[in-house]
Amino acid sequence: MGACTLCELPTPPTPVTDDGVEGEFCCRGCLEVYRSLGDVDPDAVEAEDIGTPEGANEVPEDAETAYLSIDGLHCSTCELFIEATASDIEGVYAAEASYSTDMARVSYDPETCDRAALPERLSRFGYYASEPGEEPEGFLDRLSFGDYRSVVAILVMMPVMAPYLLFVYPTYLGIYPRSFLFESNLYFMVFVPLFVWSTLIVVGVGYPFFRGAYVSLRVGQPNMDVLIALAVSAAYLYSAASLFVLEGRTVYFDVAVMILAVVTVGDHVESRFKERALGYYSELAESRATRARRLLEDGSSEELDPEACRPGDRLLVRPGERVPTDGRVLDGTAAVDESVVTGESIPVEKSPGSSVIGGSIVTDNALVVEVGADGTSTVDRLMELLWSVQSADAGVQRVANRFALVFVPVVAAIAVATTLGWLSLGRPLSEAVLIGVSVLVVSCPCSLGIATPLALAAGSNAASESGLLVFEASVFERVTEADTVAFDKTGTLTTGEMSVVDVVGDDPEAVLRHAAAVEERSNHPIGGAILEAAADVPADVSGFERNPRSVAATVDGDRTLVGHPDTFGSAEWRYPTDLKAAVESARANGTHPTLVGWDGAVRGVIVVEDTPRPEWREAVEALSDDADTDVVVITGDDERVAARFEDAPGVDRVFAEVRPEAKRELVRRLRSEGPVTMVGDGTNDAAALASADLGIAMSHGTELTIDAADAVVTNDDLSTVPAFFDTAERVRARIRQNLLWAVGYNLVAIPLAVVGFINPLIAAVLMAASSLIVVSNSKRSLS
Repeated sequence: MGACTLCELPTPPTPVTDDGVEGEFCCRGCLEVYRSLGDVDPDAVEAEDIGTPEGANEVPEDAETAYLSIDGLHCSTCELFIEATASDIEGVYAAEASYSTDMARVSYDPETCDRAALPERLSRFGYYASEPGEEPEGFLDRLSFGDYRSVVAILVMMPVMAPYLLFVYPTYLGIYPRSFLFESNLYFMVFVPLFVWSTLIVVGVGYPFFRGAYVSLRVGQPNMDVLIALAVSAAYLYSAASLFVLEGRTVYFDVAVMILAVVTVGDHVESRFKERALGYYSELAESRATRARRLLEDGSSEELDPEACRPGDRLLVRPGERVPTDGRVLDGTAAVDESVVTGESIPVEKSPGSSVIGGSIVTDNALVVEVGADGTSTVDRLMELLWSVQSADAGVQRVANRFALVFVPVVAAIAVATTLGWLSLGRPLSEAVLIGVSVLVVSCPCSLGIATPLALAAGSNAASESGLLVFEASVFERVTEADTVAFDKTGTLTTGEMSVVDVVGDDPEAVLRHAAAVEERSNHPIGGAILEAAADVPADVSGFERNPRSVAATVDGDRTLVGHPDTFGSAEWRYPTDLKAAVESARANGTHPTLVGWDGAVRGVIVVEDTPRPEWREAVEALSDDADTDVVVITGDDERVAARFEDAPGVDRVFAEVRPEAKRELVRRLRSEGPVTMVGDGTNDAAALASADLGIAMSHGTELTIDAADAVVTNDDLSTVPAFFDTAERVRARIRQNLLWAVGYNLVAIPLAVVGFINPLIAAVLMAASSLIVVSNSKRSLS
């Protein structure tokens, strides 16, 4: 037995071949994909796009993996610190941390590394490692204030800003005489509480930034936290020295507090983006949670979680329920809907000995299923999802972080040089230091730090309002002008539900009535479509019988058979030529014919089809309006079913009879032509979604599909997809505008501070104004 040239699966005894195509294939779909795309090396495409990090640690196959919650992760340098700390632990092969999911993944040797000791070993310098779900207990571990940091920052800022607004600013502006504040007891009543409150704020609210600055310096990658810490420290220490040592009349506690408040709010906006995506996924996962029903030796049954099932367990699966795990049918015969896995829209008959796939739906009869040897828990997969969702910074944010690596030491050097320069020119120490502080404050990268997260949050909100939930911030950057948008057919371009489109026969109404009477006893999807189409259903029905590809019953005294055309091939059935032609016509049109007969004769043909979504043509045409975008339809159905899409406006190519394994290979090969967006809903689409540059799942899709996707269409409206491309382009433009302003502001403001035109107060106002402009620009409508 050979291997398929495309997907490398085993080929059947008689491989699928074609004189014009070199190679042997497992199915017609693989042959057509190879014919269309040729011999492309998809691994080379993925290696070029993804690459392999230098020095990446090899993790042995027998290594175990621990997932830990990390409280206190603040930025990418925190990730490096946790990873470096974990790597120093004996027995740890590799560690990855993600501040966006507040988790760490540690691969370790269970023989030399104590799993229970990992949280304690990683809990250092204010970081608290714990098992998922546990809460930190130490005081320092909670100084980040969790979800309430921004609220706390604004509330504690008020006692500082109130005295400034009532007394200090009016005195500086000449509204009050200087003696009113500086030569009376009011001086101590105002500035001593200011010092106390400012100290509490700098220590409490500023703690994560000081820690982040320390960690970034320790790992050799100074980030924005260093500038924030320098600016806050300079403003605070100068003010304290001016108040108690220099006996000056200018203090800038307000500057230190304002910097912390602005940056904290920006961090809060970014965290809300992550939490909303994770929270919505949790709702989707819970809505798809299933229970398994295990049969016991005494004939009774018990309910349990699917992950508790063990190989060899016997599970009872009733009509309408999902099969909990892969396995084999022990008892019962039923039609099983495997469209979530295979893409085939027609259920497949299963009988004792047949294999069944976890996630498929038993439609019309109960089955007893034996759990297969590969039945596994879903916990590991869900943990992988929790890790992958929001685990990567947006590319523009990474650019900002790289910019900070240069910007931070340059600004610090400029501030020191400015102070020394003014001292050499004869300025007093207090004035020279004040100018140096102004350089640090005015260059505080608040606007640079919030430029990307605010724009991403606005884009996320706009996408959600239009019906698409984004799982990763980087999606907005990866959604460029896609060269190819590939749609799965069943459940994506169609609803996945059957409907009657035609009834052929001498008495169509009688044909429909007889069929509905029989199908009322069946839970088959085609039967449901027939029942919905029938005006009335006879009450005199008896002797219901289920066969492998048909159902039968006595209706008004007539023994009636309803089922697949092949069921009526025996000589005992009279099969009129015109009805045979109707069957062939239905198949040619990509629809499904069902025959109905009684009294030994075929009486009619009921034609059903997988109902197309009403908006699919509009969505496809909207995408194809871009001359550089090709629209591809992929389906596991045969060419006749897929034919209707070939002639549709906007569809460039259709690939039929594509097996699940070949879908992934197809997407990988399409990527050799340019970026690919894949839209799907079934488990058979999961690998293709993960292989695409951008994967979009329908909200009714399976858990595995949503796991693999970057975004989910929450309203099941395909017109959301082309709208999202427009939104993503506006988000990218908004990010560029924000970053351009943030960088341009620093290029203008820093020189002004260096020459002494800006004092710390004006610098703080300019910094706040710069951040406000970024916020206002991000909040503008994206429609």
